[in-house]
Amino acid sequence: MALSPEILKTLNPPQLQAVTHGEGPLLILAGAGSGKTRVITCRIAHLLSEGVPPWNILAVTFTNKAAAEMRQRVDAFTGGRGRGVLVSTFHSFGAQFMRVEAKNIGLDPNFTIYDSDDQTQIIKECLRELSLDEKKYKPNQIIGVLSRAKDELLDADSFNIHNITRNDPFRQMAGSVYTLYQKKLAKANALDFGDLIMRPVMALRDNEALRQRYQARFRYILVDEYQDTNHAQYLLTKYLVAPPKNICVVGDDDQSIYSFRGADVRNIMEFERDYPGASVVKLEQNYRSTKEILDAAHQVIKRNRFRKEKKLWTDKTGGEAVRFVEFADELEEARFIARETGDMVRQKKATCKDVAVFYRTNAQSRVLEDAFRRENLPYQIVGGQRFYERMEVKDVLAYLKALVNPADGVSMKRILNVPARGLGKTTVQLVEDFANQQGITFFDALGQAARIPLLTAAARGNILKFLDVLTPLRSQAATATAAQMVQFVLESTGYWQYWQDQMSSDPEAAYRLDNIQELVNAAKEYEDSSENKSVGGFLERVTLASELDNVKDDGGAVTLMTVHLAKGLEFQTVFVTGLEEGLFPIGESAFDEKELEEERRLAYVAITRARERLILTCAASRKIYGRSHWNVPSRFIAEAGLRAETPVPETPSVGGWEPRRAPAAPKPQRPVGETSSVVGSFDPDETAEEARTPTGGPRPLKIGMRVRHPMFGAGKILNKSGTGENVKVTVLFDSGARKDILARYANFESL
Repeated sequence: MALSPEILKTLNPPQLQAVTHGEGPLLILAGAGSGKTRVITCRIAHLLSEGVPPWNILAVTFTNKAAAEMRQRVDAFTGGRGRGVLVSTFHSFGAQFMRVEAKNIGLDPNFTIYDSDDQTQIIKECLRELSLDEKKYKPNQIIGVLSRAKDELLDADSFNIHNITRNDPFRQMAGSVYTLYQKKLAKANALDFGDLIMRPVMALRDNEALRQRYQARFRYILVDEYQDTNHAQYLLTKYLVAPPKNICVVGDDDQSIYSFRGADVRNIMEFERDYPGASVVKLEQNYRSTKEILDAAHQVIKRNRFRKEKKLWTDKTGGEAVRFVEFADELEEARFIARETGDMVRQKKATCKDVAVFYRTNAQSRVLEDAFRRENLPYQIVGGQRFYERMEVKDVLAYLKALVNPADGVSMKRILNVPARGLGKTTVQLVEDFANQQGITFFDALGQAARIPLLTAAARGNILKFLDVLTPLRSQAATATAAQMVQFVLESTGYWQYWQDQMSSDPEAAYRLDNIQELVNAAKEYEDSSENKSVGGFLERVTLASELDNVKDDGGAVTLMTVHLAKGLEFQTVFVTGLEEGLFPIGESAFDEKELEEERRLAYVAITRARERLILTCAASRKIYGRSHWNVPSRFIAEAGLRAETPVPETPSVGGWEPRRAPAAPKPQRPVGETSSVVGSFDPDETAEEARTPTGGPRPLKIGMRVRHPMFGAGKILNKSGTGENVKVTVLFDSGARKDILARYANFESL
């Protein structure tokens, strides 16, 4: 049955060309708002209409939300015939692959997937066992190094060999942690996110029979958001594709903004080199934004040299001009944004859910929250604490993880004394030490409590009671559905009753009970939407959920979020805040071409989220870590061809709010009376080398000086070059990072 002519008629010529492409590799360069999701789902439907069996098609993307939308559209186009198509995120595909192939690669299929909190606990254990200072070596930084290593397919041995010739103490330390970390994961029968891609890639690379089996299964592969793939994901798709190379990738190099997560824009830029003879289709007609918004976006992004030439256009007419407003400080900026939003809502130009406010860093959200509260406008923050990261939710999930995989020591230790059973930190440490000495899991050590020296009789008795609770639950976990198992855990462990008992004394108890009930609802929703209703399947869904999966589409609230989280979304009205040099573009990225191009892509993403109305703002003064910093507008403003309009912040009067003229932006010099020893500022009237009084300005930077950077923390100046406003210093930060920074933009504080 051919794809409906009515559907084909809705496609513009380039879209139709992409959808009906035959055999061989295909690169679809899909600009922002150009209908890429429609194209990729129509292409799947077209393949099915041409007689391709659904089980021969694999489509991968990056979020559960995007995958669900693709499934729904394919179903709509095919009348349900596309349900056999595997539409998955990269990590979900890796998890399924590992469970199916577990026995072939020496893994127990009931493995646990560790999230970032679990990883942090393991890294802390490693640091303690290696006698390394946790305050000096931050677990989050080590996790970042190990994640990037796995993106590059470097296991612990390869990572250490790679670092032998490098005089880098931090990475050598990280190599020691990596080795122990992997041993702990293996002992716990656990994998982290990096393993979910690295290990399938290695299995496909090293096992020809396995590779051929999967290549025969997936004859057509479609990859969404290809510009966001890292090296491991790039190789995963490459190993799955066999001649005639039926791989279709959809993406936009202008929206590659995740290099800090390992994404490599070269994957899309060099697709034609990797797949000779590939067809290329450009989707340049935009169905989202007005011409004014698209023109501003293009004026910015065209400055990038490392990009494929394209320009978005639209047949929409009558759009509002893009606005740029500069304020004296971040408080006026926030008040303006909240007031403008309130005016739009009252005048019925928009509803709260139509409005989004973007910022470069999470620290910028506080003043915005305050302003929206004062205006009595509802808002939601995307990227704050996620539902599944809340204490009470993680407690219940830890029970489920421990029941499915008793070797999971992180989860077992979390639930041992939850609710309280008289098994505190001393007991946990004694059991853990015994487990390490005997080479057994924490759970197995609990079963041998009678053999653990120094463990009190009371502690042994309480451990037995804990195991008595777990034993029947373990047998139930093998057959119960996810929702049933959550209920069993809440009842058998006394966890629900514990929080009910706290209602009279703990004001948070009711809130926590609501969250627990919401977890029950989530388990039921999972069962309703999934053929696999098991506890393990539910845990996998929860662990692999992304921050964007929790964005509420039907709420009545203004959305506050970082620009990085905004990609893939769109709003009628968008405010982009903090467009200042040093903040957006951030730090010293303005002086590194590669980093500046990514910051410019980030600005492009922010601009192209707006459908009808775009307001860009900046503040001449902004507090960072309690200290005022004077700023100049971001270069992206000038690149977009915008000029500041006269801001009209308001002051209260007896009769209400009356407009007043904003004060002129101050000169970039230290505020009167401020006495902090900020160094490396730049005043055009004198050089950065000239020492002034402690209250009058910057002190000279010297090699060996200890300084603090507002973003990178404390460090030591190793080198210095240049004169006047071109003074550049090399700083080795306590985190192990080494940065070259222009002094005039650094806002250093001397230590």
